[in-house]
Amino acid sequence: MNLSIITQSFPIDPETYHEIKKLCESALLLDKFNYSSVLNLQESLQFNVKGFFVLAYDNEQDELVGAASATDQMGLNTYEWAILVSPMYRDIGLDEALLKVIGDGLHQRGAEGELALVIENDTPRRKFVEKYGYSYSFSEATLEAEPQTLASLESLGSLQIREYLEVKDQEALIGIFSDAFGDLREESIQLIQYNSMTEGRILWVAEIDGEIVGTITSSKEGKAQAISALAVHPDKQGHGIGTALLNWVKDFAKRNGDEVVMLDVELENERALAVYEKAGFIKLMQVDYFVYTGK
Repeated sequence: MNLSIITQSFPIDPETYHEIKKLCESALLLDKFNYSSVLNLQESLQFNVKGFFVLAYDNEQDELVGAASATDQMGLNTYEWAILVSPMYRDIGLDEALLKVIGDGLHQRGAEGELALVIENDTPRRKFVEKYGYSYSFSEATLEAEPQTLASLESLGSLQIREYLEVKDQEALIGIFSDAFGDLREESIQLIQYNSMTEGRILWVAEIDGEIVGTITSSKEGKAQAISALAVHPDKQGHGIGTALLNWVKDFAKRNGDEVVMLDVELENERALAVYEKAGFIKLMQVDYFVYTGK
């Protein structure tokens, strides 16, 4: 068997994208797992996302038989990586070879942290990452809902939702993010800048009588709108503001012809899960995150 391994940085070219997509689709038929999500396949087409693929080819068959991705989602030099090997090539050590090249790539880029992604119930992959020194850290669920025309915000009185304006809104959002996520001031500023200045992302704010009471970010990902950074001022929680922001993005997606609205949430965040379920989101899949401990 004649195999070769190459590395390709984001954004990948269309031909490579379709090769990886085909590999994901063939594995989906057998494993029933959505590998394109954990490989961040859609994000790999974007110029503003840092990351790289490691690709294994069977030269005799002229076919892609393995792919591993490492993605720095927030631009903070912390990478999430995942590996997919074609079912016919899983017992020849290809996983180990891809992991080694991923490790070399992270070292070359001076990565300050890494997380291994494993789809829920993928027992062989879980055993693989644990074998090489990774320990379970936390889980995230991907939820989805259909785009839907917004009926009215009248039930929330003077609530208004609009796009973020740096001069007016930055300090208020820093406080909200600090309360919601425990972020330091500089971390909140980085998040605000990323969500407001990255192409395809829109940072929305909710205000009542001129006071910022909540925020949400939507981002265009293929035929979907992805939601992130939903936060409500602690004094205003429990009044339907979070649900209103979610419904706003569903309406925005409907107006823009998107097919689905998606978001990720940590399973331990029971309050957020309740808000999402109330807004009509249902669980699509779960990803478990493993951190390197060397044990």
